[in-house]
Amino acid sequence: MSIPRNEYPRPQLVRDEWINLNGEWDFEIDNSISGKAKEFYNREKLDSKIIVPFCPESELSGIGNKDFMYCVWYRKDIVIPENWKGKKVILHFGAVDYKTTVYVNGEEVGTHCGGYTSFSFDITNYIKEKNNYITVCAEDNVKDSKQPSGKQSQEYYSRGCYYTRTTGIWQTVWMECVSDNYIQNIKIDTDINIPSVNIAIKTPLNSSSYTVSAKVYFDGKQIGEGETTVNSWGTFLNLNLAEKHLWEVGIGNLHDLVIELKKDGTVIDTVKSYFGLRSVALRDGAFVINDKKVFGRWVLDQGFYPDGIYTAPTDEALKNDILHSMQFGFNGARLHEKIFEPRFLYWADKLGYLVWGEQGNWGYDHTKPENIYNYLPEWIEAVERDYNHPSIIGWAPFNETWDIDGNRQYNKTLALIYDVTKKLDASRPVIDTSGNYHVKTDIFDIHDYSQDMETFEKIFDEMDNNIIKDQIYRIRGKDRQHYNGEPFFVSEYGGIKWDAEEGNDRRISWGYGNAPVSEEEFIERYKNLTEYLLNHKKIFGFCYTQLYDVEQERNGLMTYDRRFKFDPEIFRKINSQKAAIEEND
Repeated sequence: MSIPRNEYPRPQLVRDEWINLNGEWDFEIDNSISGKAKEFYNREKLDSKIIVPFCPESELSGIGNKDFMYCVWYRKDIVIPENWKGKKVILHFGAVDYKTTVYVNGEEVGTHCGGYTSFSFDITNYIKEKNNYITVCAEDNVKDSKQPSGKQSQEYYSRGCYYTRTTGIWQTVWMECVSDNYIQNIKIDTDINIPSVNIAIKTPLNSSSYTVSAKVYFDGKQIGEGETTVNSWGTFLNLNLAEKHLWEVGIGNLHDLVIELKKDGTVIDTVKSYFGLRSVALRDGAFVINDKKVFGRWVLDQGFYPDGIYTAPTDEALKNDILHSMQFGFNGARLHEKIFEPRFLYWADKLGYLVWGEQGNWGYDHTKPENIYNYLPEWIEAVERDYNHPSIIGWAPFNETWDIDGNRQYNKTLALIYDVTKKLDASRPVIDTSGNYHVKTDIFDIHDYSQDMETFEKIFDEMDNNIIKDQIYRIRGKDRQHYNGEPFFVSEYGGIKWDAEEGNDRRISWGYGNAPVSEEEFIERYKNLTEYLLNHKKIFGFCYTQLYDVEQERNGLMTYDRRFKFDPEIFRKINSQKAAIEEND
């Protein structure tokens, strides 16, 4: 049986010795959440089978259960290679939704809370000579207001812009072997002017008697190298580059990086990575890449798939979503209400695609300050995991923090998350809450789905240094936020409904506003809305809703199974027109 999603899952820290654990696992639903009391972790088998890494709601998993599953269990026998003996064995999970407990041979190894971020455990001391097995318990309750669940429906059926849920394992599970000490993580910063790359290297043990070396290659040619002594649990290595090759929009110039950890001159760990030489800034109300104003032609990408739900069926499907977007003339995407997997970001890096890193904050009650303990740790993990991707050009930890049961957002929570994000990453802009009540932000953005041009234009015609009058009075209330001259971003618009499925019950499908009656009307509406934003001298980017349909939401430029509804060349010509803010460069 072939292994699904068998590509290396962590492209920015690659080792040669690893084992992909995807494929068939034992599986059991435990809605009474009593499996721990019944010692499921000691069972020789569970009551059914599942194909990992696909969630049990998906067809690709072989389960296809769309009902609520409050707890699920997995079990798999594993074989540790002979040449791994005497080394550490690390067990990795790309993502498991939501609270995960991992057992090896019936012993609890550790827990992780958060449905979107990667985690790992050192399982060396739990392994026996033979007959080893892993058991995983995943508890998931999207109705719990402390749990960020994104676009997962809290009702039995999908509705509006809420879709099928994802429970349990939904990204690759894998093992690798390492020496007692090894390169645990790297953090990469670049300087386009020198040019140079600075690498922060972290090790799990005190490594003061070790050295670390690195070599940089571009297109197979070595253009930089260096070596330094490790101090305590890590060190910094700065390498000047002999040539300058910038990572740019549509040109994903990636530099290959090989790092070695040495003890007494002997190499004990080698990892391969990559980076893009680029800078991001905001200047004169514009978004700036490598000191050049770039208009953001973004599209909303929700990261859903008809057969895999949260999980793309293949690595090629991840790449194709980006290629399709670029065919329409978009230069990037908001990765919406979901932390995307590293393989998607790898393709974005490679193709020169600009993306916003977001959290799936819907479902989380942002009005209660005590809930921060469920939110902040996972967001820190997300920023740290994805920091090195050149394709990520900004962070948006929250999206549309509307009032909940009459309670307003707790502003101190949003300010804290903004501050922490800036501490973790001073190189990228941060939007505190996309499209809503800004508290502390680098960018002022709004969402507007007006379909009538007169209404749409009126919203943006009266921008001054105090308030965007019509938008805030009409939608948000004059006391909630003010525009103070920040760079301006229309981060959601359009959403034009067009159901291309013949024979579909249009009563259950939806989009924003009244659907056009013809393809010509759709294209004309798209053209008018988009050209207005391109020609506005104070708007640095737009994000059109959306790239493809998701279940009942039929406002994509493609169908859910990624078929074009229209000739993409029509939209490429509209989107590729030079923007007013670019002309001022």
